Amino acid sequence: MMEEEISQISEISPSVKVSPGQSFPLGASELENGINFAIFSQHASLVTLCLSVPERGKIQDVDAAMVEIKLDPRINKTGDIWHICVEDLPRSGVLYGYRIDGPQGWQQGHRFDSGIILLDPYAKLVEGRRYFGDTIKKMSKFLGTYDFTALPFDWGTDYKFPDIPEKDLVIYEMNVRAFTADESSGLDPDIRGSYLGVIDKIPHLLELGINAVELLPVFEFDEFEFQRHPNPRDHLVILDVVYNHTNEADDNHPYTTSFRGVDNKVYYMLEVDNNSQLLNFSGCGNTLNCNHPVVMELILDSLRHWVLEYHVDGFRFDLASVLCRGTNGAPLNAPPLVKAIAKDAVLSRCKIIAEPWDCGGLYLVGRFPNWDRWAEWNGKYRDDIRSFVKGDSGMKGSFATRVAGSSDLYQVNKRKPYHGINFVIAHDGFTLYDLVSYNFKHNDANGEGGRDGSNDNFSWNCGHEGETSDPNIKSLRTRQMKNFHLALMISQGTPMMLMGDEYAHTRHGNNNSYGHDTAINHFQWEQLEAKKDSHFRFFSEMIKFRMRHPTFGRDKFLGKGDITWHEDNWDNYESRFLAFTLHDANLGDIYLAFNAHDYFVKAAIPSPPHKRQWYRVVDTNLKSPDDFVPDGVPGIKGTYNIAPYASILLEAKP
Repeated sequence: MMEEEISQISEISPSVKVSPGQSFPLGASELENGINFAIFSQHASLVTLCLSVPERGKIQDVDAAMVEIKLDPRINKTGDIWHICVEDLPRSGVLYGYRIDGPQGWQQGHRFDSGIILLDPYAKLVEGRRYFGDTIKKMSKFLGTYDFTALPFDWGTDYKFPDIPEKDLVIYEMNVRAFTADESSGLDPDIRGSYLGVIDKIPHLLELGINAVELLPVFEFDEFEFQRHPNPRDHLVILDVVYNHTNEADDNHPYTTSFRGVDNKVYYMLEVDNNSQLLNFSGCGNTLNCNHPVVMELILDSLRHWVLEYHVDGFRFDLASVLCRGTNGAPLNAPPLVKAIAKDAVLSRCKIIAEPWDCGGLYLVGRFPNWDRWAEWNGKYRDDIRSFVKGDSGMKGSFATRVAGSSDLYQVNKRKPYHGINFVIAHDGFTLYDLVSYNFKHNDANGEGGRDGSNDNFSWNCGHEGETSDPNIKSLRTRQMKNFHLALMISQGTPMMLMGDEYAHTRHGNNNSYGHDTAINHFQWEQLEAKKDSHFRFFSEMIKFRMRHPTFGRDKFLGKGDITWHEDNWDNYESRFLAFTLHDANLGDIYLAFNAHDYFVKAAIPSPPHKRQWYRVVDTNLKSPDDFVPDGVPGIKGTYNIAPYASILLEAKP
């Protein structure tokens, strides 16, 4: 046992008893004789553990009460792990961080600064701003903490993991804060925009009919990232933490809080021939060095923690192509991290979904390394469905391929149709309403002079840019939104929709609104109520219809006996009509027709199976409630006159 003198007055004690500690596990852990602290830094020459026990909520005063213990590399270092055990520390409420010094060679990739107290990359609990958007604490520190007094969460004796098969998923992409932050949520101000707010609104999700939510964000993040230095977006608040980059920005405007100061050369990808500048495949100033063994293990440990501690059922990886790059940024055919996630025992029950592109141009839709486990956001589905439904020429064949499960992309090895995540709308880009209301992005509110956001939206305003009182245009937009939703819900593969599209949320043409903590992004509950019996009803009924009909979510790609294409006009570039029948001997056949022409099409309806007749369930040209009749309307004979920009669904029943 050794004893070190403490030069600063602290609530911990004027002297602290320490022992060498152990190198595993990383982070803060409890030992018999105290609290162990362990941190990796390959290139550090000096590591100092900083400890404090401030009064609750007084983190701004932490410097005055900070105890600093220098680690002796002869005693407190094993390999590249620095470690120490501190006796007599409270089992909770202690704040800790590190000062780390090392080589100052910028050209060699080092960014050490011992003047900054750093957050432990393995801190499972973080203390900083306790309330979202608290401008008084805009520059507050982020420090690690722990609580070894907390009892394990009681999940209940009858609790079971949902374990919903991937083929049965209907995913709802949502932002935790934006879901209930608006006053129209009717919630107490103390829980608006929180996880408790989401819990309060679970009845809405059940009424909608979805069975999986994809939460954005779930990690600790810095909502004041844009307000640390003058820039076009310094009037915004951002929600953004993923495994491709961190909050520490770039070399021009660094915000050193953890990785950069712990070991920049290990945690980030660096340019070899340009003064070791940070590579930027994320579009956010830095790129996490995901396939470095130490960084890879950190990511795996993080994922396991979410699964074991919080019972998370799956993950969607933002800009996942970054995970497929080596330490020098070059693409890898078999990236170790992606393989490790696919093969990990703890993650084996989880859904794992890749956004298979990044900001460096590595587009891997249909080619993402997968080990028959990874699913992918199907960006080609989005583009092709948008193009056909809005009436582009030459898109009928592509539309057919996408609704049939994108076998051109995913019918490889043991991959299944559900490995393609089908979506028309996601958090980036237009909302569904804006997709049918704007030809061009309108991003002036973002402060970047309209330079931000994609210019390729495959959108159509139906005859007028933005809001209009023209009843014909408004009716057409309503039809188009229903057409998109119908196509999404009858497609083979896993459907995903965006929060707010169930009531036609608008961002007024802003297709890059991620930084706005306003009504632009906030769910508008009053608008939902106004649409409950019309737009919302159609969306909800269509989701539930899919759930009742396994023919839309098969675990095998469609064969010749599974589908009949009522089409002899595949080579006609100007043809914008497609009809087909999905066959199901148990539940009955489903006939679908999509008319993207600007005129009526008189469709020949095939004979129904023996002892059955056709019932009209959907006609998007009709007003609610006739646009969706769950039990169907009988009397459908040999032809059906399908309106311009409309679609129908018929069900064969006894």
